[in-house]
Amino acid sequence: MNVIRFEDLVAKGQAQGKRVFIRADLNVPLDDAGRITEDTRVRASVPCIELALKAGAAVMVTSHLGRPTEGEFKPEDSLTPVARRLGELLGREVPVIANWVDGVDVKPGQVVLLENVRVNKGEKKNNDELSRKLAALCDIFVHDAFGTAHRAEASTYGIAQFAPVACAGPLLAAEIDAITKALANPKRPLIAIVAGSKVSTKLTILKALAEKVDGLIVGGGIANTFLLASGLPIGKSLAEPDLVTEAKAVIEAMKARGAAVPIPVDVVTAKAFAADAPATVKAVADVAADDLILDIGPKTAAQLADQLKAAGTIVWNGPVGVFEFDAFSHGTETLARAIAASSAFSIAGGGDTLAAIAKYGIEKDVGYISTGGGAFLEILEGKTLPAFEILQKRAAG
Repeated sequence: MNVIRFEDLVAKGQAQGKRVFIRADLNVPLDDAGRITEDTRVRASVPCIELALKAGAAVMVTSHLGRPTEGEFKPEDSLTPVARRLGELLGREVPVIANWVDGVDVKPGQVVLLENVRVNKGEKKNNDELSRKLAALCDIFVHDAFGTAHRAEASTYGIAQFAPVACAGPLLAAEIDAITKALANPKRPLIAIVAGSKVSTKLTILKALAEKVDGLIVGGGIANTFLLASGLPIGKSLAEPDLVTEAKAVIEAMKARGAAVPIPVDVVTAKAFAADAPATVKAVADVAADDLILDIGPKTAAQLADQLKAAGTIVWNGPVGVFEFDAFSHGTETLARAIAASSAFSIAGGGDTLAAIAKYGIEKDVGYISTGGGAFLEILEGKTLPAFEILQKRAAG
């Protein structure tokens, strides 16, 4: 994917003394006291900021946080807790600037955090006037927020249209490279794991992947709909019976290409959805009318693990069972460990997937961990993300 990369501009000395506007993704969870509970996104944004500072640029960073009302700033929408954490990571104070749209005073070698970008009127609708004002603040616009790459907003798309130079930051560039490696020119076999509660939210992804992958592992509530499509009992498990025809179409599309959607041979069931519910391993044909399927069984997990170990490329989105409950976490853990042990290039994304990776401590054994939820899913669907589209246009001149 042909985009201008910020690292290249820095290497050529083109950022020195320039006003650099970085759109980061600092949308982190806060507790009731306004303290950050998980700071992965803040840490992930540091390399780009440090790169700009070392290059002698005057650095402005902004992000959205939560869902503020445009035009109405409330204290709980403030990026102050983020500035504090960013300051610790950068080893310098990071001032927070409010009401910044009409001008920012920042000198080369300094960094400021511009208050919550979603408070600006016209941000979400990618308002032209706002976009031009943002572009006027800088010499170089750096998009480094993959988590927002699927949205065309003033601070992600509009500014990239009008800024003198628009480029991809290191985090966004790494995402582009990882996604290209996994989907555009993958090493085969390419295996995808798509799991979650509903087929309906991931149907377009399943259909798009059915045309590309050599194996499509489904899990969670999605797998139950596929079990129904295969004429197997699921008791009172979560499923979408009205989408059985769609699931059958995915199975047929894969079969026509000599590929497969592996259907579980055994499952772990319970009578209630609870952490302390007794877990029973059953052959899939023996699921009773009052059973809930909460995980894949050990035989299925072992078969799938063998497939993953032999893969060339693995795309992972979603745990295959209720991994938050220890009794129903073994399927997800087995697959996670198989991905870690595989020589395949693996890319993983989505909040629950990241939680599973953290739970089993396999961060270093996954080829690339994507920071975007919605953006990652849209890429799997085969969509061109607005952020990539505008950066490619600007690179093409």
